[in-house]
Amino acid sequence: MSSPTISGQGAKRSLDGFTLIEIMATVLIMGLLMGIVGYQVFQQVDKGRVTATRAQISSLESVLELYRMDNARFPTTEQGLQALVEPSSLAPEPQSFPSGGYLKGGRVPVDPWGEPYQYESPGSNNSFAFDLWSYGADGAAGGEGVNADVVNWSDDGGTS
Repeated sequence: MSSPTISGQGAKRSLDGFTLIEIMATVLIMGLLMGIVGYQVFQQVDKGRVTATRAQISSLESVLELYRMDNARFPTTEQGLQALVEPSSLAPEPQSFPSGGYLKGGRVPVDPWGEPYQYESPGSNNSFAFDLWSYGADGAAGGEGVNADVVNWSDDGGTS
């Protein structure tokens, strides 16, 4: 039996593989798709950080309330959130302080962008309690979207 012969230009081309133009078009399309998908993924990461910040602020609010129950007051602005980890030597000193402090791990958490939370007591916005906030992704006061401050005094879900 004889093997079939390949004749014509179309048959020869199918044996050669892909042309450079076809490969470049495929790479371009894949790059565009990756750019679109990557953008959407990064938006979700930013939204997740804002949500995590709200959760941490809520948790810190609860711990500050425990401190107030034990000591009849919140830590002062000067004592700051560090007063939840170790007894402050600044006046007024805490009346009661649990061994190990109020926070697990013996350290004050930072926001998801790696910056310290801001604390003021009495607060400018919560005059009978405290203000607790993060400056958001940009690390500066104000901003919009993920750059907005995440605060404990706002009714709109925690962003100023």
